[in-house]
Amino acid sequence: MDKFLQDHPSKPRTKDEKQKVINRLKRIEGQVRGIQKMVEEDRYCVDILVQISAIQSALKNVGFSVTERHLNHCVSDAIKQGDGKATIDELMSVMKQFSK
Repeated sequence: MDKFLQDHPSKPRTKDEKQKVINRLKRIEGQVRGIQKMVEEDRYCVDILVQISAIQSALKNVGFSVTERHLNHCVSDAIKQGDGKATIDELMSVMKQFSK
């Protein structure tokens, strides 16, 4: 975590925000278990690939949600405090990884 500017959000997430992300991740976890079962049952490859695609999309959506919150709170606060450039650079670095 030391390579990032902060190890905590500038404004802590509300219980509701945390729960929404956790619920999404639990659904994704269930989908992954479903794919494991499909492989164990020798299901048709295309059906498995469709489910993998759905999981990738769901994870991207979670990532977009976390990114939106980061922009609205952490980046916005950093800009107001005069540390916008470093925070934007950090975000761009992470976004490059996210888009691979």
